Amino acid sequence: MIDKPALFRALPSVDSILADPALRQLCAEAGRPVVLAAVRSLQEKYRQAIQQEDRATMELIQAGDVHAAIVAAVLQSVAVRRSSSLQPVFNLSGTVIHTNLGRARLPREAVAAMELVALEANNLEYDLDRGARGDRDSHLEAILCELTGAEAATVVNNNAAAVLLVLGTFAKGKEVLISRGELVEIGGSFRIPDVMESAGCKLREVGTTNRTHLKDFSAAINSDTGLLMQVHTSNYEIRGFTNAVPAAELAALGREHGIPFVSDLGSGTLVDLRSFGLPYETTVQDELQAGAQLVTFSGDKLLGGPQAGLIVGDAELIAAVKRNPLKRALRIDKVTMAALLQVLALYRDPARLKERLPTLADLSRGADDIEACCQRMLPALVSRLSAAATLEVVACKSQIGSGALPTDLLDSFAIAIRPIAEQGRRDASLQALSLAFRRLPKPVVGRVHDGALYLDLRCLRDEAGFVAQLDELAP
Repeated sequence: MIDKPALFRALPSVDSILADPALRQLCAEAGRPVVLAAVRSLQEKYRQAIQQEDRATMELIQAGDVHAAIVAAVLQSVAVRRSSSLQPVFNLSGTVIHTNLGRARLPREAVAAMELVALEANNLEYDLDRGARGDRDSHLEAILCELTGAEAATVVNNNAAAVLLVLGTFAKGKEVLISRGELVEIGGSFRIPDVMESAGCKLREVGTTNRTHLKDFSAAINSDTGLLMQVHTSNYEIRGFTNAVPAAELAALGREHGIPFVSDLGSGTLVDLRSFGLPYETTVQDELQAGAQLVTFSGDKLLGGPQAGLIVGDAELIAAVKRNPLKRALRIDKVTMAALLQVLALYRDPARLKERLPTLADLSRGADDIEACCQRMLPALVSRLSAAATLEVVACKSQIGSGALPTDLLDSFAIAIRPIAEQGRRDASLQALSLAFRRLPKPVVGRVHDGALYLDLRCLRDEAGFVAQLDELAP
């Protein structure tokens, strides 16, 4: 017969567990309340196990090992609780600016600036010359105007917010004219028509999905028109029998009727990407020179900076945007501002931009360099996985990502890993292999394609760190 009362008495007390040297140290690091809660939770689990006559638990208690078991479990429990769910990963998916994987990697200058303003008091909204409150936009406005040629600029927390703010400032309760072919949906099922509705605007579609003409816009203008808008279709492209109205013509039409013309560039870039061996993408400067009175674009896509929404253009219109009460709710914080300032400063030296901006370095990385990287990494992977999979270096295509240049792919190379399994087990084995890579200390995110796990090494920079953890791979 099981003597449950004796087993309950054999459970160590809370005080005796907390007196363990390892847990005393843990209390100093994590705080006593956190450790105490973990100990009490473990004790309750053991009590329930005794009540249910769990054999393994009873044998553990009878062997006198329960104290060490609880201490070990508490150490693990608190460690998990203290760790952040947000962690770095190896992006070997083949998508460089991956929305789900944090988009643009920041340059070291930006990271250092973020740390500095986070640790110190700073002049975020303080004019050091006047000794009075200042304008936080002043830190970014000058350099944005310098780089783009705009009269004025402001920044909010992402490009969707920038579009929302512009719409709400100039077209609340009014119509916004936009080509039917530009009613795009961006990530997370976020749609331009929904943004307009949220801003209190009335969407007025003009033209057709594949062809829109200036006369379509001209015919739709009325006393209720608040804005003419053009949305850069950065996440898809219509080819064939198409027509889109040039920005210059829309700008001229807007000036003729006294209606602002805004261009939403989305992923926006400040340099001609062709100089880095990449496909051409409309620049912010292009749109402003074509006559756009306001241009909105992202900070964390082709620009290569932190998440932000930038608005540049006419000084009078920017001033109106800043007066919108919603601007305060959408503004960026000091850490984002510090990072963005450093990223923008890199654009003053275009000749070294490729070496200093991680996103551009990854996008412009040559296929030969990537293939050589694959050949260096292959032996370590073969050594670990040859019994369970076949591995080979294969040519592939990388994507720019985040909706930028969706039809332009980049020549790249990957290591294709195909599990050795029976016909009915191949898919399960492939999923298990992919999961095993994602469970490494620094998770590895690849791409499952055509019966294999592809590790596109375009974005792999820490080769030593990648190889060092392969011994922990458990396929």
